[in-house]
Amino acid sequence: MVDRYKPQEIEPKWQARWEQDQLYKSEPAGDKPKYYILDFYPYPSGEGMSVGHARNYVPTDVIARYYRMKGYNVLHPIGFDAFGLPTENAAIKLKVNPHDLNEKYSANYVRQYKLMGLSYDWSRLINSAHADYYRWTQWIFLQLFNAWYDPRLDRAAPIATLEAELAERGSQAIFDYIDAHPEHVGAVNKGAPIVTAEQWQAMSRRERNDYLSNFRLAFQAESTVNWDPVDKVVVADEEVENGRAWRSGALVIKRTIRQWFFRITAYAERLIKDLDTVDWPERIVTMQRNWIGKSEGAEVEFRVADSAFCIPVFTTRPDTLWGATFMVLSPEHPLVAQIVTAEQRAEVERYIAFAKGETEEQRTAEGREKTGVFTGAYAINPVNGERIPIWIADYVLMSYGTGAIMAVPAHDQRDFDFARKFGLPIRVVVFPQAEMKRLGVTDAKDIPASAVAAYQAGMTTAYEEKAGVMVNSGLITGLSTGEDGRACIRAATEYCQRIGCGKRRVNYKIRPWLISRQRYWGTPIPIVHTPDGPVAVSEVELPVLLPEVKEYEPGPNGESPLEGIPEFVNAPNGRRETDTMATWACSSWYYIRFADPHNDRAIGDPKEIDYWLPVDMYVGGAEHAVLHLLYSRMWTKVLYDLGVVKFKEPFSALRNQGLILSPQKRVDEKGREYYEKMSKSKGNVITPDEVVAEHGADALRGYEMFISDFEQTVPWNTQGVPGVRRWLDRVWRIVLAPEEDKGSPTQMSARDLRRIAHQTIQRYERDLKAFSFNTVVAAMMEFTNALYKARDAGLAGAPEWREAIDILVRLLAPIAPHMAEELWCRLGQPYSIHRQPFPVADEAAARAEEITIVVQVNGKVRDRIVMPADAGEEEIRQAALSSEGVRRFLNGSSPRQIHYVKGRLVNIVL
Repeated sequence: MVDRYKPQEIEPKWQARWEQDQLYKSEPAGDKPKYYILDFYPYPSGEGMSVGHARNYVPTDVIARYYRMKGYNVLHPIGFDAFGLPTENAAIKLKVNPHDLNEKYSANYVRQYKLMGLSYDWSRLINSAHADYYRWTQWIFLQLFNAWYDPRLDRAAPIATLEAELAERGSQAIFDYIDAHPEHVGAVNKGAPIVTAEQWQAMSRRERNDYLSNFRLAFQAESTVNWDPVDKVVVADEEVENGRAWRSGALVIKRTIRQWFFRITAYAERLIKDLDTVDWPERIVTMQRNWIGKSEGAEVEFRVADSAFCIPVFTTRPDTLWGATFMVLSPEHPLVAQIVTAEQRAEVERYIAFAKGETEEQRTAEGREKTGVFTGAYAINPVNGERIPIWIADYVLMSYGTGAIMAVPAHDQRDFDFARKFGLPIRVVVFPQAEMKRLGVTDAKDIPASAVAAYQAGMTTAYEEKAGVMVNSGLITGLSTGEDGRACIRAATEYCQRIGCGKRRVNYKIRPWLISRQRYWGTPIPIVHTPDGPVAVSEVELPVLLPEVKEYEPGPNGESPLEGIPEFVNAPNGRRETDTMATWACSSWYYIRFADPHNDRAIGDPKEIDYWLPVDMYVGGAEHAVLHLLYSRMWTKVLYDLGVVKFKEPFSALRNQGLILSPQKRVDEKGREYYEKMSKSKGNVITPDEVVAEHGADALRGYEMFISDFEQTVPWNTQGVPGVRRWLDRVWRIVLAPEEDKGSPTQMSARDLRRIAHQTIQRYERDLKAFSFNTVVAAMMEFTNALYKARDAGLAGAPEWREAIDILVRLLAPIAPHMAEELWCRLGQPYSIHRQPFPVADEAAARAEEITIVVQVNGKVRDRIVMPADAGEEEIRQAALSSEGVRRFLNGSSPRQIHYVKGRLVNIVL
């Protein structure tokens, strides 16, 4: 009798052998086709991994093993995104060095990875908190600091080229180009002044550095930021959800401090356009487009009455200018203090203080009651000369557009609600198409003024659609908007340009990427503050090392712990920057480092980078859609512009896995059942360790694939792994002892067995590439069942049987690598199965001799017919018409239509 399948003995044996032989080490760049598959850079937590973490690690490992067997040079590396708040907060709580925690946590993750039989190239293991890695994070920071975005070249260029141009011609030509090509508005700080060559040459070194910060891709600026009072850290806009910090859950507070940023805004247009070149889930593409938030329109200037001030307004609907009956400024708008009247000043100042205590999410929440205060000042509507009141209100943000809006209450719901509350006038300028149809009017000139007035008086909501006819709109009155309104928008923009009050503009919601953190545990920013301004540390001085410190907690006001270390802060030429980079910087380029991880002369050998990059398949959670994924794309484009890499997008294909929830059902206060996320605090975590100990790593791997569709969020099923284990037991027995425990005799031909074997190869490859891992395992289970049937049909030992067993074990290798290696060895085959070629499907053998055709009558199934696989369409049509199920409905009459779907169904329409 054959030995029982004992994974606890088999798996450690083969894991040790594979590691000793470096079986999964990638080859250097060469002529062999490559496949680079990468998991999202994991953060090593103290809790270790749950079975939920394995949701993406196992399938990517299966793919890596598959491509190795297909003859590819596969790069499947792993590393750790080790900097960041969780480790630092744990270090503060435990009073230990975060470096020690990082080493401990990372080692535990490596142990768990190996326990699951993941085929990473361990020679390429990297850790972002190690100096040999963050040295190159600092190097990339310097490339950004020493670069600017030249809008005329539509790419980054050395800052020295800008300095040369400023000395020769000043900055007028740059701003003129941006004025004519407004999609480049993010290349320069908002409000940056134009200087002449003479003005530049007269500047001190400090003044020049200050001016260059308007252009640098890495720059420091005063900014109102999101302050997390729990973690005592500044968080980026992308890290705030519903007014709360992404990690701590604390309500953020607005503070104004000096921070470091990356000018991701310069790349806004390219970040949008290049989404068309990648194979990413549509929802991720949509999330990135929405976050970048491109909108086109016009910038129109409203003159403040009885003053020299002008208020620029960005609007996507310049066609509605004639309907602007008031203006609203953000409470933070710098003009507020200058235009407010003495009578209104106290009330305005109280309101400004009130608005400062709100988050952006609170201020812009849908359905929130509108608040605001009249400034006492008026503006002149440039298209009709009307005096309109200027208000301030919290629903207008300084961070979007110009921080001021022209309020068109008839055609914007927020403005409509505001006007209704404060008794401000509402004027219709787009008469809806539906109203024209109701009136029976087809020509704009036939719309009676009384009808417009009646519609306006009866409005209960704003008409925000574009379809209609312009009314009360000066020169464009009577123009039909069409479905998209572009004709009227264009005409209004051209009119504004003609009378000198406006220009075409493009606006983006995306803001500069905030990178500063006033914390210890992060990559030091390689800048020294000198009397001449910020100066880059020389590349030969890198890395700027994190010093050893006793206290890791920020000061009471958020000061970095590094500020209190004189030997770190005091540099020969000034004071060293004490902010560290957010961990997003480290994870924005690690996929490049894996190509050549131990290079101490560059971020990587260009030959290796050119060979391996971009990543062919990137797999991880959808929660990073506008964080890591967007940042990585920006850094890649900068490095492309500067000639460091030759690819424009880092990840050719992207897939997102669903979550695995706790198996325990919970019931909410309304009696609804739900499943929780696994969490150590809730005591519901299931670890790979306990599953492997009981059932083996291969059973865990099989269930991680089989549990559901890859993108679906599902609860863990404690009976799932035992079910996969039973399948593996059956595989073990049918390969090594097919004659034991035979069942009742049955019928199956050798031809049938070959067909099933080769169809399984086809299904396996098709579904694997489609990330349908559950159906891959299902196909393998069906194949196993077919082998038992073939055994009972007396085929064991036949040539077709031996071929089928060989195929089964090779197909098993990516899914259950330990068992496959053991079976291969016991079958007397040469080590290692993971170096054997993947089976090739014989299309002739896989072809079915007969096919079953579904027959429908008027879309409902009425019969099924079995036909030769090579039957023609006409033969199948006639057989369908002759079938018993169809004849009952025809009653001798002829069908009106017959639809044939090749190889699947015939639908007869009576």
